[in-house]
Amino acid sequence: MTDRKPIIAGNWKMNHDHFTAIQYTQKLSYVLDKKDYDRVDVVLCPPFTDLRSVQTTLESDRIPMALGAQNCHWEKDGAYTGEVSTLMLSKLKVSYVIVGHSERRELFGETDDDVNRKVRAVLGQGMTPIVCVGETLEEREAGATEGKVLSQVAAAFAGVKREAVAACVVAYEPIWAIGTGRNATPDDAEETIAVIRGAVGEAANADAADAVRIQYGGSVKPGNIGALMARPGIDGALVGGASLDPDEFARVIRFSD
Repeated sequence: MTDRKPIIAGNWKMNHDHFTAIQYTQKLSYVLDKKDYDRVDVVLCPPFTDLRSVQTTLESDRIPMALGAQNCHWEKDGAYTGEVSTLMLSKLKVSYVIVGHSERRELFGETDDDVNRKVRAVLGQGMTPIVCVGETLEEREAGATEGKVLSQVAAAFAGVKREAVAACVVAYEPIWAIGTGRNATPDDAEETIAVIRGAVGEAANADAADAVRIQYGGSVKPGNIGALMARPGIDGALVGGASLDPDEFARVIRFSD
């Protein structure tokens, strides 16, 4: 088995202005130390308006965290009012881009084809997509979880080279757990993540399935991160609400309550 380094990403969603973002980034850096960075890759995903401020803070203070974006457009430029391209993000030294988050799919109508175009665009600019997949409560209760994530993974990586798939990150986010306070049990999360890993193998090959890092996301908190990270198939977390406070996020990064 590949030794997969855990990756924990904080998705701030539509929170924190750029002044707050600078203060947050500095405070989190004061709380964490070298051993934290040695064992976990830490990613901050602020809103677009905060990216430059966080980037310069990370660089000027030599903070070993990666910068991530919450979304992108698949075209490099053009008449797409309100959109941000992967080329623009790469110029800001963004390393990761969240693609296909359920809020983008559910609230803004993103399709599997849109997600695939974004995955390929992110990879084309040398960045890493964090590809989100997951089922609704209705799908879960109907026993359709496996079929849903299988189809989403297959669509996301259609036409992507095997070696590129291996370097991607996938986030399993059961939609019914996002922002609800409910979360999948470690058993449930690991079981579905195993299905996702199998789907990656089908989309690419066994080596890619072994190498790809698969996170869990959905009401992750200091109180449940330890149990989730104890499962060998879970390679990290995509964290929403608990990432908004630097002290709480540091506890998630350390897998402690």
